[in-house]
Amino acid sequence: MRLLVVGRLSGQLSSAVQMAMKAGAKVAHVETCEAATHALRAGQGADLLMVDYELDIASLIAANEAERIRVPVVACGVGADPKRAGDAIRAGAKEFIPLPPEADLIAAVLSAVSDDDRPLVTRDPAMQAVMGLADQVAASEASILITGESGVGKEVMARYLHAKSRRATRPFISVNCAAIPENLLESELFGHEKGAFTGALARRIGKFEEADGGTLLLDEISEMDARLQAKLLRAIQEREIDRVGGARPVRVDIRILATSNRDLAQAVRDGTFREDLLYRLNVVNLRLPPLRERPADILALADHFVKKYAAANGAPERPLAETARRRLVEHRWPGNVRELENAMHRAVLLSSGAEIEEFAIRLPDGQPMAAAPGAERWGAEVARNASMAAEAAARGFVGQTVAQVEQQLILDTLSHCLGNRTHAANILGISIRTLRNKLKEYSEAGVAVPAPQGPGANAA
Repeated sequence: MRLLVVGRLSGQLSSAVQMAMKAGAKVAHVETCEAATHALRAGQGADLLMVDYELDIASLIAANEAERIRVPVVACGVGADPKRAGDAIRAGAKEFIPLPPEADLIAAVLSAVSDDDRPLVTRDPAMQAVMGLADQVAASEASILITGESGVGKEVMARYLHAKSRRATRPFISVNCAAIPENLLESELFGHEKGAFTGALARRIGKFEEADGGTLLLDEISEMDARLQAKLLRAIQEREIDRVGGARPVRVDIRILATSNRDLAQAVRDGTFREDLLYRLNVVNLRLPPLRERPADILALADHFVKKYAAANGAPERPLAETARRRLVEHRWPGNVRELENAMHRAVLLSSGAEIEEFAIRLPDGQPMAAAPGAERWGAEVARNASMAAEAAARGFVGQTVAQVEQQLILDTLSHCLGNRTHAANILGISIRTLRNKLKEYSEAGVAVPAPQGPGANAA
């Protein structure tokens, strides 16, 4: 985690910095709020600001917001004056750290506020097959498209790929393309020069330059407008960008990851997404199955979140009662891992007995969680299908090229679907056209391709 400390490094603040470094943070330092905003604008990335509460925290946050720089702030100060600590929180600080510091408190606050500790927890064969492919391609420089429903953990997978790559010690920068207005996204990605447009009072380094040497995640790439898609394509092809209002291109060395919860092949057919950009991004596709298709992950993730939120809230760590565990497996989880995490957070807060009982597991509207019709039969069926698919897909990744792994995955999935091209394409997260083109290549190379079997199986 990258920590930017703002304030004079007198004795107690210096001690806090040393503790943060021992907790694994990479620390930089400036003395004033103006210098902090300048450093962030110039591309010195930070995941968290630790600011002396004697400084004007409200003005610092406002100046950063004006530059669309959103980095959480924790305040710190000697003496723990309750009024000044309260003022810092009201100004926008997420937490307050009293000085002299305690090592455990520093580590806990850094972990809680930065939310950088999001391990990829999985036990289910269907997800472990995806993990096998992720491990195979993580060390490459290939662009990777991560697809799946909202809440399945696409950004967590992106961070996992970065951590396993040769760029792991360099920045990981994420841009949510859906959260930034269209007219501001170009400046956010590529930066701008002073005077490039009204309000551009100073040069601003964009996310491409901030990620130089590391990984850039384009989250929800499908929401980017067509004009900007053309500029993005050029940046990926040429490995150089043009700042808004800039006179010369800027070279960048980055690896691109992208996520989407939409069918980009369909977006290409609809004319809202460039086909050539999709080819550039989709060198490898990692489709994360929804939680309902990976039932063995439900309880593993539930146990993980119970431990996480018990520690975060100072609550005793209670096991899940057997009835609660059954109810979790029976639920369809339309919100996927994100919904499960929120449900477990609420359950930790609502429980008071020796175990987390079924009544404590509630939906966002406060209603108890009800079992879906036929849930037990559905859970067993999904478990069997997931296990069979994963067993076929996970064989022998090590020592193969990406093209070989892709071919094996496509053919094994097609066999599992009894030759049904449409079903196989849906499982693989690709268009039926792409699948047919791949199968044509394999057939022409002399590779045996499973023929359609049974009703409704369509031929290539």
